[in-house]
Amino acid sequence: MTDERLGPLLPVLRRLPPGAGVVFRHHATPPAERRALLRHATRIAVARRLVLVAAGRATRDGLHGGGRKGSRRQTAPAHDRREAIAGRRAGAQVLFVSPVFATRSHPDAAPLGPLAAARIGKGLGAGVIALGGMTPRRWRRIRHLGFDGWAAIGAWQPPRGADV
Repeated sequence: MTDERLGPLLPVLRRLPPGAGVVFRHHATPPAERRALLRHATRIAVARRLVLVAAGRATRDGLHGGGRKGSRRQTAPAHDRREAIAGRRAGAQVLFVSPVFATRSHPDAAPLGPLAAARIGKGLGAGVIALGGMTPRRWRRIRHLGFDGWAAIGAWQPPRGADV
């Protein structure tokens, strides 16, 4: 998951392992700059064999949100069961369930907890990705609950107070 809080995006993309997925957001970036950044991100994604979807704009790999059936791959946010069902009806094949844990990127959002988060996407026939306060250690702890993977926003940010 990307946004402006990440800092420079392209070096982060270059560190991801082949096959990793990226949801490009950058909502606060001015439109022309956002399009240029997405073009650069797309070049890196192709070269590194990353899966890149963008919020509100279809890429060669798909679309995040937006409710446009027929995209190659569509993902959707799911903060509760109703939103998960709506995402599936709109054509999402992957649901980002969040926030599983407390998170720096959305400090005011109440965490769902692993069990409640797992129930949100259960039985809907979509991939379920855990998001919110995720780390490799937390992933190892919850993956048996039925999640298909995990995603991060804050994990890519430098620690608070760190020199960047």
